[in-house]
Amino acid sequence: MILAIETSCDDTCAALITPSGEIAANIISSQTVHSRFGGVVPEIASRHHLTLLPAVLDDALATAGVTLDDVTLVAATRGPGLVAALLVGFCAAKSLAAARELPFAPVDHLHGHLAASFLAPSSFEPPFLALIASGGHTLLADVNDAGPQLHVIGQTLDDAAGEAFDKGARLLGLGYPGGAALEALAATGDPDAFAFPTAARMGGLDFSFAGLKTALLYKVRELGEAEATRLRADLAASYQRAIVEALTIRVRRALKQTRATKLAVGGGVAANGPLREALGALGVELDVPPRLLCTDNAAMIASAARYSPVLQFPDYLELDVYATGERTLVA
Repeated sequence: MILAIETSCDDTCAALITPSGEIAANIISSQTVHSRFGGVVPEIASRHHLTLLPAVLDDALATAGVTLDDVTLVAATRGPGLVAALLVGFCAAKSLAAARELPFAPVDHLHGHLAASFLAPSSFEPPFLALIASGGHTLLADVNDAGPQLHVIGQTLDDAAGEAFDKGARLLGLGYPGGAALEALAATGDPDAFAFPTAARMGGLDFSFAGLKTALLYKVRELGEAEATRLRADLAASYQRAIVEALTIRVRRALKQTRATKLAVGGGVAANGPLREALGALGVELDVPPRLLCTDNAAMIASAARYSPVLQFPDYLELDVYATGERTLVA
């Protein structure tokens, strides 16, 4: 049994999967405390991870019906993410492994989002084009194997898609996290009401969402508080449409460039219904994990551990976390 821990941001997660990728337990404890600040506060997140992790681990073991004696490999997210938050889960996982002299797999968070597609019962086999879109990352990768080295062919030049959702939701008074709330509001609005930029003329496979966020800000100011409130659903629908189109345009370009016939999508933004619908209309074989496996979770980290370098005790004791994904991205 593979035990994995994920604490890269504000979700405290633990999971157990079999070596063949079957999920025995996948526990996620989300921290709602950050909503009052409009975003994640790293120090608060790390302190809550310290408090929540023992209970989350106990819950995972109980749900799977196993004990630590059944664990043969321990894994944890090494990065990218918030360093203070990463340290809690990474050090806890190393300690569990060291106490039993078990092997340990340090996992890259982006590889984890990709590896969500490798879980049973419907493992999606490479080669394929991958879109990873989350709160901190947006990239396209040409995937030829299940390993951690991602051949990136396009990435965001500024804000990530998930960040654009959250900032847009905040501008519309929807709070944090805002992706799901904005999608729900957009469902009642007119996506043709406002023309927001998609940076389609930029060409290439790179993304840019900073201009879109600014366009929404200026439109809200132009309308005024009362009118913006009255048209809030239309603003949300038009804004969401621009994000979805920006992603879909570049995925379509990448499919043509790579001649890929399969597309895998991961990251929290992959939970968005209109995006799933738009990508499903591209005419290629599509894999989008269940919504619970799109957002941060430890099952995807356990899945990635099966294809990551595994270190034996005590070789992993001095390993540290990292804030960026530069160590695993290959241009």
